[in-house]
Amino acid sequence: GWQEDTLAEALPALLQSCRALASRSQWALWRTACDEAKGLSGADSAKLRQFFEARFEPYLMTNPDATNNGLITGYYEPLLRGSRTRTASFAQPVLGVPPYLLTIDLSDVLPDLKNMRLRGRLQGNKVIPYYSRADIVGREKDYADRVLLWVDDAIELFFLQIQGSGRVKLPDGRLVRIGYADQNGHPYQSIGRVLIERGDLKPEQASMQGIQSWARANPDKLNDLLNSNPSYVFFREVPSKGKDSEGPQGALGVPLTPGRSIAIDPRHVPLGAPVFLATTQPNSSAPLRRLMLAQDTGGAIRGVVRADFFWGFGNEAGSQAGRMKQQGQMWVLLPPGVAAK
Repeated sequence: GWQEDTLAEALPALLQSCRALASRSQWALWRTACDEAKGLSGADSAKLRQFFEARFEPYLMTNPDATNNGLITGYYEPLLRGSRTRTASFAQPVLGVPPYLLTIDLSDVLPDLKNMRLRGRLQGNKVIPYYSRADIVGREKDYADRVLLWVDDAIELFFLQIQGSGRVKLPDGRLVRIGYADQNGHPYQSIGRVLIERGDLKPEQASMQGIQSWARANPDKLNDLLNSNPSYVFFREVPSKGKDSEGPQGALGVPLTPGRSIAIDPRHVPLGAPVFLATTQPNSSAPLRRLMLAQDTGGAIRGVVRADFFWGFGNEAGSQAGRMKQQGQMWVLLPPGVAAK
């Protein structure tokens, strides 16, 4: 698929990666490629293909068991309805980071543990695990000063936490953008898998849309289901800069590009790097092969051949993301010398 991709569509995302990489320690190895990329606006795919082939080396991502296939899922930026104040309709809190959540960067102690962080809280002079989702929900009064917004739907809030960012429409029509701020340190557990194991859904029904339908039909069971996932995400309000057309900011610190940004496991793929992805369209065998940029991470994105495809904002993007659970291959493209680092 390398010869068929419209590489001009990936160039703006590459330039965003270059902007972030310019302030990082490996910039010297990326500078030549990034400086050349700046002059390629308007270039056709043939010229861009020649550029990538000259300035980058492709590496096939390979799992520890020597296979090179992995799971490719999708995510998007949802739109929720909410309010600045709690009402009977808007009763689900979107929480900011609590002040007593500790984040411990293990690479400060052991450099080999780069990108590994622990979350916890102090109990006396000991650091113990932070509260689980069930604990946080049960301690709502303790988080009264941490509420950013109130939204109207618990399952939509849950999926907002999985997506990591979104927009909330207030009663007066204004939109508030929120983004990932931190997480409670507990591992993510799939509620879709829980529903399958309980016999409530068949595997082919456990898409985002299928889970939402189950939640609407079983409101009395929803809280217990959500609490089966101990992970909990805290948000921050993202100041509006008049660029609502841009995607949300990913872990790299640049706006995500719909259809060209992916979330990866940074232990295996460097943030900012181009990645050629060969997979299939959501719930289909039709090929989806294109150059992506590794610009985000996610709590459920773990492993070598593992990616989350960013579809964009709104219902159509959500429809695509919610149905995407494909197999695929990944090639990371690196300037000479980067792989040795």
